[in-house]
Amino acid sequence: MPALAAVLAVGATTCAATASQAADALQHSALAPHGVQAEHIARLWHLTVLVCGGVFAAVLVGVLFALMRRRRADRATPPDLRGNVEPERGLRGAVVGASVASVVLLVALVVADVLTDRALSKLPVANALHIELTGWQWWWQARYAADEGHPAFVTANELHVPAGRPIVVSLAAGDVIHSFWVPSLHGKKDLLPGIASTIEFRADRVGVYAGPCAEFCGAEHALMALRIVADPPDRYAAWAASQAAPAVEPSTAFTARGMQVFEHSACANCHTVRGTHAAGLLAPDLTHLMSRQTLAAGALANTAADLARWISDPNAVKPGTTMPPSRLSTPDLQALVAWLTTLK
Repeated sequence: MPALAAVLAVGATTCAATASQAADALQHSALAPHGVQAEHIARLWHLTVLVCGGVFAAVLVGVLFALMRRRRADRATPPDLRGNVEPERGLRGAVVGASVASVVLLVALVVADVLTDRALSKLPVANALHIELTGWQWWWQARYAADEGHPAFVTANELHVPAGRPIVVSLAAGDVIHSFWVPSLHGKKDLLPGIASTIEFRADRVGVYAGPCAEFCGAEHALMALRIVADPPDRYAAWAASQAAPAVEPSTAFTARGMQVFEHSACANCHTVRGTHAAGLLAPDLTHLMSRQTLAAGALANTAADLARWISDPNAVKPGTTMPPSRLSTPDLQALVAWLTTLK
């Protein structure tokens, strides 16, 4: 229908700009730490760069000195080969001193590395928020444990955490090796199928942090983005309460038709929407879809236009995705999108 075509056209032209603006707000740098562990890692990095840079500069100075000191020979002047039979005592002392200094610096870096590792493991985790994070091809599933009166709930591709509170994330890989890395908050940790691991961090500043998959996991590795939103505690509490609630009931006949389309199509075989008959476990939970900033693990901005594009032909947006294209009629697609946009 013309209305849907217009929506899709607008979405196609504005998607890149919207995604770019959202990316500008993301914190994604190990050199801009916003958490206590990231600060330890940044200090180790600066120390390592300082030491290695100093050694590199000293080597260059030594090479320059040797080139300047080297005697020049011509056809009338025979080469000076005394160094082959008579050791140069001054240079021997320099070499010994440089070797000793190198050993001392290497040992210092090892000690700094060990101390940093110990500091990373000493984050107090009393009253921590517990999250189970599973990496799939190609999206992230987050299962929040019951916490402070809020029941457990499941979301996808976007974590909200209270700023200033420790977070314990249990990591698992569903089908292939992934790697969890939020450089502004902590270091890197692999997710291995069949092996459970954990990572603890604390976001000390409110903000949005990028956590891309840092282990090549297949065709859509580059489009498997995770966002961590550090909220003030009161805002996080409100978000958690809303996420734990079931989906809202349709308020119009049009959105009710959209819910019916969802429940009686292939969507319900893979997705869950709490409060409906859809209880699929193969794809992201959509109960509060519109509360997220992006669609398809960061591939699109979360707008009605992009949602329609994604449902119509997922492989055009994210080649290699396991989600099949929709075979819905235009009226059914419009109703479905209208209902999905009420899931806030």
